[in-house]
Amino acid sequence: METTIIISLLLSAYLIGSIPTAVWWGKRFYGIDVREFGSGNAGATNTFRVLGKKAGIPVLTIDIIKGIAATALAFLSPYLFDSNEFVNLELGLGIAALVGHIFPVFAGFRGGKGVATILGVVICLTPFTSLLVLFVFLSVLIVSKYVSLSSMVAGVSFPLILNLVLKNTNETLMTFSIFVAVMLIVTHKKNISRLLKRQESKTYLFARKTA
Repeated sequence: METTIIISLLLSAYLIGSIPTAVWWGKRFYGIDVREFGSGNAGATNTFRVLGKKAGIPVLTIDIIKGIAATALAFLSPYLFDSNEFVNLELGLGIAALVGHIFPVFAGFRGGKGVATILGVVICLTPFTSLLVLFVFLSVLIVSKYVSLSSMVAGVSFPLILNLVLKNTNETLMTFSIFVAVMLIVTHKKNISRLLKRQESKTYLFARKTA
């Protein structure tokens, strides 16, 4: 019975992660598939790049909620809150949601990079760490105007803040944090190339000043 419950929760987390927010939002309100423009990814970053803030903000918000909702499914399990089994299941659910976002069954398995969904997972796992990581993301974005660079810096800051600053002792969570940092760098290879060539699009959180 326990195994059946866990498998059902993991499948549910994958399906939640598979909700292609950027694709559905772009088609519903703008009549376009964001995967056909910009970086070709179905995520919040490319939505900001292609459709702007009015589309990017809701897509970002919903993708974060996806990560939170999928990870929170652990509360439906038979495990005690904050036990090692509970935390490990949270991580498993978060990874399942991430896989769903990157390879969404509802959008031909062509998804995004999962930055916002990962943030939702981290919010559910360790809220205070997520606030610090979010602060890093926004700080870099305000200064650089690059969402991709902000995402990578925030991702790398996650294991540093969690394990070195906040002294995390859970080895599974430690491994997950390092995995997140590495994954974000690997999935942003094209962005890194465009950044080096100064071809990456900028995103302005605030209205640009006009001369």
